[in-house]
Amino acid sequence: MVVVVGMLVSFYSKSSKDAKDSVLKTLISSTETYGERFLSRLDGMDKAGEPVRILLASEGTKDGDRVEELLGVAAEAAGVETVLYSDEKGTAVDQKGNTLDIGKTTWFQEVLLGERPYIYAQEVESIAVAKPVSAGGEQGYLILLYPMSQFADMLMNSGFDSTSFLVVADLEGNVLGTSGSTTNGCLKDGNLFSALEPENKDNVRVLRNRIGNGSRGNLDMQTGKQFHVVTFVPLGSCRWDMVLGVSAAYVERQAGYLCSTTKSMVISLLIVIGVFFCTVMAINIVGKIRSNEKKKELENKADTDLLTGLSNKLATERKIKDYMAKNPDKQSMMFMIDIDNFKKINDTMGHAFGDEVLRALGVQIGAIFRASDIVGRVGGDEFMVFLKDISNDEDILKEAKKVENFFKSFQAGEYVKYKATASIGVAVFPQEGDDFETLYKAADQGVYKAKKRGKNQLAFYRDRTPVEQVAAEN
Repeated sequence: MVVVVGMLVSFYSKSSKDAKDSVLKTLISSTETYGERFLSRLDGMDKAGEPVRILLASEGTKDGDRVEELLGVAAEAAGVETVLYSDEKGTAVDQKGNTLDIGKTTWFQEVLLGERPYIYAQEVESIAVAKPVSAGGEQGYLILLYPMSQFADMLMNSGFDSTSFLVVADLEGNVLGTSGSTTNGCLKDGNLFSALEPENKDNVRVLRNRIGNGSRGNLDMQTGKQFHVVTFVPLGSCRWDMVLGVSAAYVERQAGYLCSTTKSMVISLLIVIGVFFCTVMAINIVGKIRSNEKKKELENKADTDLLTGLSNKLATERKIKDYMAKNPDKQSMMFMIDIDNFKKINDTMGHAFGDEVLRALGVQIGAIFRASDIVGRVGGDEFMVFLKDISNDEDILKEAKKVENFFKSFQAGEYVKYKATASIGVAVFPQEGDDFETLYKAADQGVYKAKKRGKNQLAFYRDRTPVEQVAAEN
């Protein structure tokens, strides 16, 4: 009997220890998940800001209105309230046009060092995601600020008790953001170590060393009149830790459930973990879908000419190059359209009317081609059309005639009707150019021929006047 009782006591003791160890491991896993969600938010901001960084680098930062517009787009895509563009001296502007001097802040000095992907900006209680921008020979920074107030919802519907808390802290124990209970003593004075040290000197020393070494684990802590199990996990290269505090009573209850009904508790725990995992995955998937939608919308805006609604020069060139690379043997044709005497239109009828002519041309010319064809504005009064997969010479002539006839009936202006004409050059891919640059030059030669022959007409690159024919034969 004594032996059996001893074995039962030993088994119960071991089961209790294993159950508590299991609960502690679950806390570490949960803390890792919260850390991944937090970093995922910052990573999403970083990705949302990348297209805007590219545009700032390519367009430059001299146009203040354009910079503010791009910063607004980045703020909307990243889901934050503040996005800045700053030069190396720390003179910054936000998406609303407000000018700020951040040069003397500690966090901006860390931005200049470029050693860490995310930096805590204590003055504004935000995480700064900084992206270097080289524009016009000058170095600047696109800075997206994630307010730590948004971190407060991280522990919502967690399943832990009401005294639980979640903290992001640096290696010195300074609290960067909190979620959950705000009444416990560990959040006092903004430093985790100093708040816990009076009642937990030995454990705080261990906690300080383990966080400094990048370790993860659990420690028992007294927080005022309560006792908590504090779980800590490093957040990658940020040199921060995610710290989860759950009451010791909660841990004991969970361990008790495991001991009393091991099998049912394992099933319940698996269901809880499954639901939790599915919830996290669902949130991540929805977040990624929304992020991709915003990214797609941003890319579309970046590719669109604001005046005509057609593709801009960079987008037109990129789309044509992509098609050429994927379809090197499919016959296609490129039109270069140059509005005749457009400077005269602007000088005599005003730039507003000139814009109206371009806008009308963009709408009407885009409607006469297939949705798969590429139509773009590549200059002030220049348009480019790339017709894909033109199978024979008869279709080439048919399409050329369609474009030529288009300008015979094209009119612009709501009150004053203006009949605009154009000089049009045509080149055929791949016969007259198997890459974009060569084909572009060939089509441009067609424009030159059309202008030389008196404008208001279409000319193929392969067309030759009698004089040109004799010169070619000789």
